[in-house]
Amino acid sequence: MACTYIAFGGNLGSPVAAFKEALMALNGTQRCWVTKASGLYESPPFEASGPDYLNAVCEVMTTLKAPDLLKLMQSIELEAGRVRDFHHQPRQLDLDLLFFGQALISSQHLQVPHPRWSERAFVLLPLRDLAPQKVSEHLLSAVSHQPIRALGPWVDQS
Repeated sequence: MACTYIAFGGNLGSPVAAFKEALMALNGTQRCWVTKASGLYESPPFEASGPDYLNAVCEVMTTLKAPDLLKLMQSIELEAGRVRDFHHQPRQLDLDLLFFGQALISSQHLQVPHPRWSERAFVLLPLRDLAPQKVSEHLLSAVSHQPIRALGPWVDQS
């Protein structure tokens, strides 16, 4: 069983509804269990244009192998209407595999840890909600110029 962290992002339609549907889809596989969700954060697009993004990170326990989890995540994005016409395109749902246990994976289709996880406030702040040991003050200081606003909880974790 691997403890994974998945970043959720979206800036079209109703991202929170898309996030909740993605959580249900992950939990519905019987091989993934969402154990924790960060608070919700809002930030302007990073190196892109369009409406502000909503972002969160979820901790997911899984018995899937990393490539299979990636395929599942991509199928959930497609089901939510994800289109990949160009890089940094606005989207209703974007799922990124940040960490897969302690694995270091470098393949044509998958990089774990995510290659840019530590460069983005919209990943670091929600990740800190769940795994503060992964987010140092040094990392936070390096992204302190990136605007981001905490919005509070978006799922009931009781």
